[in-house]
Amino acid sequence: MQIIGRTPTSARIIRGIAALLMNYVSLAPGIPTRMHFTDDYYVDREIADRETGKPKRIRSLVFWVDELGGEDVARTFSILSQKLSAHFEPFLKDKRYTGYDFIVTQMGDGFLKDWNVQVIRRPE
Repeated sequence: MQIIGRTPTSARIIRGIAALLMNYVSLAPGIPTRMHFTDDYYVDREIADRETGKPKRIRSLVFWVDELGGEDVARTFSILSQKLSAHFEPFLKDKRYTGYDFIVTQMGDGFLKDWNVQVIRRPE
């Protein structure tokens, strides 16, 4: 077998496999992430309270993502933050979000993070 061009390194192969296996959208601070949603649901989760460290139950909004950065995908975008979730609330009724793309940029990291959400109408 003859390989023409650049031979992939093991690190490149591992990153490629990880990208194929990852079925959720992960935000990175300062990097805009453009998504299109097709469906939504809620999941009850147990997390540690940041002040007390004790477990508490929250309701997480989850979207099915069919486009990520302009490419077809089959992933989910899970929102634990009530603050971020509030940006999407106006679009939940009648799944209005299907007519829009959302560009989400995480600002900062840890408990002090915030989000910038841009809403872009999709052509009909």
